[in-house]
Amino acid sequence: MNTSLTPSADPALTSVDFGVSGMTCASCVGRVERALQRVPGVTQASVNLATESVRVQVQAAGEDAEQVQARLRRAVRDAGYEPRTLSTEGPPQEVSAWADFGPVALAIALSLPLVLPMIGMLWGSHWMLPAWLQFVLATPVQFILGARFYKAGWHALKAGTGNMDLLVALGTSAGWGLSMWLWITAAPGVAPHLYFEASAVVITLVMLGKWLEGRAKRQTTEAIRALYALRPDTAHLLGRDGEVDVPVAEVMVGDRIVVRPGERIPVDGVLHEGHTQVDESMLTGEPLPVSRETGDALTGGSINGEGRIVVLVRAVGNETVLARIIRLVEDAQAGKAPIQRLVDQVAAVFVPVVLGIALATLVGWLLAGAPVEEALIHAVAVLVIACPCALGLATPTAIMAGTGVAAKQGILIKDAQTLELAHRIDTVAFDKTGTLTQGRPQLTQFLVAPDADENGVLAQVASVQSGSEHPLARAVLQAAQERQLNVDAPEAVRAVPGRGTEGRAQGRELLIGSLRWMRELAVPGLDEAFWAQAAAQWQQGGATVSAVAERGAGGLRLRALLGFGDEPKPGAAQALAELRARGLRTVMVSGDNQGAANAMARRLGLDPDKGEVLAEVLPADKAAQIARLRADGAGGHTVAMVGDGVNDAPALAAADVGMAMGNGTDVAMHAAGITLMRGDPRLVAQALDISHRTVMKIRQNLFWAFAFNVAGIPLAALGYLSPVVAGAAMALSSVTVMANALLLKKTAYTR
Repeated sequence: MNTSLTPSADPALTSVDFGVSGMTCASCVGRVERALQRVPGVTQASVNLATESVRVQVQAAGEDAEQVQARLRRAVRDAGYEPRTLSTEGPPQEVSAWADFGPVALAIALSLPLVLPMIGMLWGSHWMLPAWLQFVLATPVQFILGARFYKAGWHALKAGTGNMDLLVALGTSAGWGLSMWLWITAAPGVAPHLYFEASAVVITLVMLGKWLEGRAKRQTTEAIRALYALRPDTAHLLGRDGEVDVPVAEVMVGDRIVVRPGERIPVDGVLHEGHTQVDESMLTGEPLPVSRETGDALTGGSINGEGRIVVLVRAVGNETVLARIIRLVEDAQAGKAPIQRLVDQVAAVFVPVVLGIALATLVGWLLAGAPVEEALIHAVAVLVIACPCALGLATPTAIMAGTGVAAKQGILIKDAQTLELAHRIDTVAFDKTGTLTQGRPQLTQFLVAPDADENGVLAQVASVQSGSEHPLARAVLQAAQERQLNVDAPEAVRAVPGRGTEGRAQGRELLIGSLRWMRELAVPGLDEAFWAQAAAQWQQGGATVSAVAERGAGGLRLRALLGFGDEPKPGAAQALAELRARGLRTVMVSGDNQGAANAMARRLGLDPDKGEVLAEVLPADKAAQIARLRADGAGGHTVAMVGDGVNDAPALAAADVGMAMGNGTDVAMHAAGITLMRGDPRLVAQALDISHRTVMKIRQNLFWAFAFNVAGIPLAALGYLSPVVAGAAMALSSVTVMANALLLKKTAYTR
């Protein structure tokens, strides 16, 4: 992400991303969003407290990008926060675990002597530091180390809002000011009880809590750092003078680069020379190396195995698969889950309500006859414990941790809304070919008319299919190659979506496609015993049957039948069983005839008699079938569609959650909310489990964030909590939320 304009899904809008420093709580988030939404042209502003970033959707037609950025950054600055650029040159900087601890350490050193008398009281020792020494120790903490609270609180006050900093500044200033008043007005020789330690320790605890938050936030960016680490700095460019080491940024499409054994492949390309094993575990989660031969695609970031290879470059920079993966993970972590918007609405009124409760506490104790100092201390405790830090961190930290865990498993989640929605899935629909099966069918049966030459017809069919990327077309070509047949270039080839292909080969006009298409065209002979018995027998065995018809002077006539066999993917049956064990309904959607689809479904453990197979579904009709599954029943269903991300794109978009099986293609990443990089159906259950765990962490975090406030505010108002204890509880709430979210990183999955 960078401070730049990028196209959004709506061509009339552009998206601007930049960082914001100085935000401390959920109230700050709401304040920045409101400031940006008042800028002309802004349609949406989403602020993420955990990443300290903002994403703005703005209508900026005809306006210079720099002017748009300037207006947005000015609005943030006027709201009291510091806009900053998000670097695109590399990952979040990895810093020492003790970075920025200096001010915290100084605050602890100054506050500790103030606390020692309180600790001594536990053992019956009653002694107190001189008032002047308490003043000397507490004042630097209050006004120098704590200056950040005054600055941010003042900006909030000027804007007519409140935030954590305002509560801390008001509460600790009241404690410090009360101590000064009691010290100045004390009778000569009398040592009054002062509250310098309360104000100093509260500021110290808040600073410690914010430092621990920052340390935990850095851990949530490990997934991004790990992805950036896959990018080598140099490449071995193969030129006229041999190998030359050049920066990866200088590599261009069409170049040839050398990758030595054990090195990372720097960019996307195809294997030009050599053969090797490639480790793609960091990209796909697949732990075993995969074999690559000449002509195979190679993904930048994967590790070359034992062979020296030459790679022909096909994509560089932001167009590589790795770059798109990084953008996808960054976008998901920067997004805002729907539940967070409710939290932001609560936070918007939270601080004013707390100020009212603190004032009521002060007045109530005074009316009850309590001394002014006691009433003021109870009001200070209310102000301190009510800081809404944890509310702002509860959701984004869990989202960041969840998307990071998913990325390490080869599961790319497009946005926070998808992650939150996926746990509600109760029905999962799978495309058959390439999703539950290998997607590499073979021509297993071939029947031609009695008067036809088998090799001649196969050569003609292969000719018409030679320009198609359909798996069945490739199977025909492979069969022709195995028989060493000559495949001539076809003429006038035309694809008929969802039905087949037609074209001319060796002077004959052929139509190759499904039996349904042949019946639509009223091709004679389909019901003759010679053809019908063969087709029925093949279908019962699980084969996909296609037909070849020739158009001549006398009309259409049937020339051949083709039977294709495919094998289930390893783990497909296990994946379906795992989903059913979770109580989910599983459905297979296929364009095959009913008999072939049923046969494959039974091999996968599905029951056609229970409606778990939808057969003879055209690609254009898959979206309608998904809509029917969603509307099925009284309350409807939440449906996930799992497909290859290309011909299943409409169905992926129609589902509540689309999951694309593939290798990170553009179509897969844009059509689906979740991309399963490894193409393993078992990742579906893992994706749903990660969603469930993430949502559970969000709910736990929100519970703890509200629990500290709901329980703490009444206790503080009734006098059961001192400001010091309140400060510790407030800091603990933020640290608890961060630590609980980071537990997601401990989730382990078997691959």
